[in-house]
Amino acid sequence: MEIPRLPLSCSPKVKQVLDCALLAPVKTERQIWENSMLEDDPNANCSVVPEKKESGPRWGPEHRGAQELANLYSRGKRIQECICVAVCLTLMAVNSVFILAHIKIEKLSSIVAAAFFGILTADFCSGFVHWAADTWGSVELPIIGKNFLRPFREHHIDPTSITRHDFIETNGDNFMVTIPFLGRMVWDFLTLPEDDVQKKFAWNCYVFLLAIFVAMTNQIHKWSHTYFSLPLWVVFLQDWHIILPRRHHRIHHVAPHETYFCITTGWLNWPMEKLRFWSALEYLIELTTGYKPRADDLKWAEKRN
Repeated sequence: MEIPRLPLSCSPKVKQVLDCALLAPVKTERQIWENSMLEDDPNANCSVVPEKKESGPRWGPEHRGAQELANLYSRGKRIQECICVAVCLTLMAVNSVFILAHIKIEKLSSIVAAAFFGILTADFCSGFVHWAADTWGSVELPIIGKNFLRPFREHHIDPTSITRHDFIETNGDNFMVTIPFLGRMVWDFLTLPEDDVQKKFAWNCYVFLLAIFVAMTNQIHKWSHTYFSLPLWVVFLQDWHIILPRRHHRIHHVAPHETYFCITTGWLNWPMEKLRFWSALEYLIELTTGYKPRADDLKWAEKRN
């Protein structure tokens, strides 16, 4: 099978300068294709060496660990997600009205800059949370284990499971995170005099775009695993790398899932990988605590039969 070439991230000259001993290499094309799941054929498991046999499915809906993790999704968790989605969408709508009512054209450049950095911050936050939940902790931990770490473990051994989740299950937790910040914005708009509202307006635009992209991160993540019937406008945003592209995110799903953690836009993945940002953090944590990264992730991955 012919392996498509990934597009270069920079010119050859710049790439040569960056690929020095101080910078880490990124995944090769063959590593990606041999170790990532075909999204359109969940049980194929390998696109380059299909003749290779395993004792059980390496990943996909038939993986026993994936089935056990899916069954841990509870009614209480569903109720929490429904409430969070409803509250968050209400706060977004209210804040949108306030922003439109107070926006001033002469401040448009600062508003655009604030919005851009809000999106960039959301990408970093998605990477940090994704890295932390993928790398550390256990499903057996009280409260956070089954409620928040479980989906990360399930996703690595059944990546297409996210495409079978509805809007509530996909986005409930991310919407919950934004509620305090959106609530504070509403409070500011309701209580502050106009002069103070204008002084904080760029900041509030930063927070608002940060909150929107944080809230939508898992939906964007879901789209990056959806290879059929995506709306044309979503495909356009992916193709222009305004949101996380499908092919770009596939690099994260090369076992053992230790890179490309940012899943909102993915803009920060390449530079953070080249700088060894995540591996350096893992080294320091393992050095000081003795805990090995992704030990719980590996345990669930090994439950094949």
